[in-house]
Amino acid sequence: MTLPVIGAALGVGDLPAYRDWLFEKDRDLELQSFWSAEMLNTESWKDPVAEARRQLDGWAGRLGIHGPFWGLDFASFDIDIRAIVAKRMMQGLDVCEALGATQMVVHSPFSTWDHYNLDMYDDGRARIFETTHETLGPAVKRAADAGIEIVLENIEDGNPADRKALVESFASDALKLSIDTGHAHYAHGICNAPPVDYYVKSAGSLLAHVHLQDADAHADRHWSIGRGSIHWHAVFEALGKLDANPRLILELKNRAEIPASMAWLEAEGLGQ
Repeated sequence: MTLPVIGAALGVGDLPAYRDWLFEKDRDLELQSFWSAEMLNTESWKDPVAEARRQLDGWAGRLGIHGPFWGLDFASFDIDIRAIVAKRMMQGLDVCEALGATQMVVHSPFSTWDHYNLDMYDDGRARIFETTHETLGPAVKRAADAGIEIVLENIEDGNPADRKALVESFASDALKLSIDTGHAHYAHGICNAPPVDYYVKSAGSLLAHVHLQDADAHADRHWSIGRGSIHWHAVFEALGKLDANPRLILELKNRAEIPASMAWLEAEGLGQ
């Protein structure tokens, strides 16, 4: 059995240190330097885009970015806030097109509050679906035209089926699912959500991206793989059964721990 090739989330400034590692297996890469409003509003992102293209010349892996996310809620009840969120999505796609990136990670609108309260309202989920379509719909259409996937990452989601149903409601190949293993493990510990491998099974063929990080089921640790309490063999067994080829991206708080994470995954026979 061929082990999956693992990639990483890096800043443009990290590329020189990890260039050889990325190139040796054309590992997937998610650049996380292009999310701030200050950068996107001033177009100061153009210089790091040029530097990234220079550093990655000759590399043949799949390239994505983490899109804007701080304070951005697709399902906000405030129409003016939704307009700003929609603008940020378009700015993220500007970066993708300039980079030649084919994927952009964005954050789920479902909250922990929703997990415990949506079922009180007859139209709770319908309202989230409606506002998310209004906010994200233009970006999904543009992404489809540009050959870019937008992937919706779980943040506080306690029920993976809700986010899957939201993605399915768009009926577009340009919107798929992302799983952050640490976020799912947090929800498992705090919200009585299912374990991480169940999130993978729920996503099925819609899964296009995974943030790999370890945690303790209490907080969003972004620890080195093997340091926390996620059941990694179950996660990779579920990944291996998918009719999909998601990008498997190490997203660590301390990027210097990428070699330690890779050593653990290789020793356990889970990845290369």
